[in-house]
Amino acid sequence: MLMKTTALLTAALLPASIAVASGLREVDVPVQEIPAPTEYVWDCPTCSETERYVLQELQKETKIYDRNALATILGNIRQESNFTPNICEGGARVRYDDCHRGGYGIIQWTSLGRYNNLGKFCTNYGCDPSSLTGQVRYMINESVFQRYLPMFEGGGQTVSYYMKPAYYWLGWGIKGNRELYAYDYVKKLEKVEKDDVSVTVEA
Repeated sequence: MLMKTTALLTAALLPASIAVASGLREVDVPVQEIPAPTEYVWDCPTCSETERYVLQELQKETKIYDRNALATILGNIRQESNFTPNICEGGARVRYDDCHRGGYGIIQWTSLGRYNNLGKFCTNYGCDPSSLTGQVRYMINESVFQRYLPMFEGGGQTVSYYMKPAYYWLGWGIKGNRELYAYDYVKKLEKVEKDDVSVTVEA
């Protein structure tokens, strides 16, 4: 029994003896947290709140990170409606149910099917088809936009390249003011920290 107790004491004291013999001391090393990498997004500080909102939602809900791609989409929306959601083709400002001919909304949905689908989408998802927020949600989720979305998400292309999928998406024009507007947005867009951008508009 004595030998067993002596053996246990020797085992318990051995690490301390080694530490003393080697001249080492236990030191508490503070644990440093590694900060998460900073995320950046494109913003347009000189743009209107409606323009900035569309830009924000495109980056939040898709994988479009290329400045030229985003600028091309913004340029086309500016040409179609100047970011006015309740505009009927010809300039009348009316609610969704009161636009009876021509295009309607931020991208001027013209065909009866696409126009009706805006109303159905907002009925299903609880949004206002006359509002910017409702139309942006529909625009991003619409099957026609989704069909050409991979071309915008690819990145690394010129505005001229992105004008082609924009044409297939909207059905109107490649050159003219919409392209000039796109180049204007290229100059305006600035990369900022993601946490510094939070744009809200009336639903």
